Amino acid sequence: MDFFEKRFITNELTLKRYRRFKRDRVAVFSVWAFLLLLFVSFTAEIWANSKPHIMYYQGTLYVPLVKDYHPTKFGRSDIYVMDYRSLNFSEHDWALWPVIQWNPYESNKALETYPAPPTKQNIFGTDDSGRDVLTRLLYGLRYTLTFAVGAWFLMYIFGCFIGANMGYWGGKVDLVGMRIVEVIQNTPVLFVTITLISIFSPGLLLLILITVAFGWTGISMYMRGQFLQLRKREYVEAARALGASNSRIILKHILPNALTPIVTFAPFTIASNVYYLSVMDYLGLGLVPPTPSWGELMSQSEKYFTTSEWLVWSSLGAMVITLTLLINIGLAVRDAFDSRSSVG
Repeated sequence: MDFFEKRFITNELTLKRYRRFKRDRVAVFSVWAFLLLLFVSFTAEIWANSKPHIMYYQGTLYVPLVKDYHPTKFGRSDIYVMDYRSLNFSEHDWALWPVIQWNPYESNKALETYPAPPTKQNIFGTDDSGRDVLTRLLYGLRYTLTFAVGAWFLMYIFGCFIGANMGYWGGKVDLVGMRIVEVIQNTPVLFVTITLISIFSPGLLLLILITVAFGWTGISMYMRGQFLQLRKREYVEAARALGASNSRIILKHILPNALTPIVTFAPFTIASNVYYLSVMDYLGLGLVPPTPSWGELMSQSEKYFTTSEWLVWSSLGAMVITLTLLINIGLAVRDAFDSRSSVG
């Protein structure tokens, strides 16, 4: 029994499912790889930045990573944003730089043409504005995962709430809820999205809200089915006979036994959201340029397909790796929750 089992798992059924999942080594590797991607993307400033983390210059210690210094502090009155690469370090001065010394909005002005192929300065080359591709992939992953996980969480919260109430109460609540679900499912989502984006300034929050507004119906239908099936079980009737409130019955007795669709579909929904944002950015309906975006790099790769192949394999490679990790996790979770699986 490992540390996680000892400290966090007390339910026997949950323990069996966890052990089934742990038997799939590809899935376990995918979990750790995805967590690493998550960590690196949300700490991107540490790994890719045009400012040193910390430096000692002319007898003073500076921390540019966490504090902005005005150029006049270094004797520069001709610029508004400090270029730390232009400083003349003496033998007593030093600086600790990140692994990638570019920020996602900065162009490599030393290059003659854009996009430029991979070099020692730009490992994955540059895009059509001279910006470092690897840096934009790294920062773009942050926006992609924020959208994917945020939209998944909100649509599942809303969908589970609506589906649980339809399934538990039935009758008119279920009838009205089903008609609302049918209307939303038959709405031309793409046209509505284009209309909303043309009216409002597209941004991460707006895209999440649009996705949630039209994406909650799927999980609500599964939760409705689960509650319709479980609300007449003996333990629910016993709780009702003992005077338990409806909210307690829903939250304490039915919901824990109806979590299978939520858990098993979650990785696939997150993967779908990753793909969706990339498609929207590719079509120019997503994040506003120059926000780092995988879809925007894919759009460039189509434009320069024959001359700048590094734009193709870098953006598509990042997409394939991320989706593969999520799908591996999803398949293992689905098998772990399958009651027909042998117990390990």
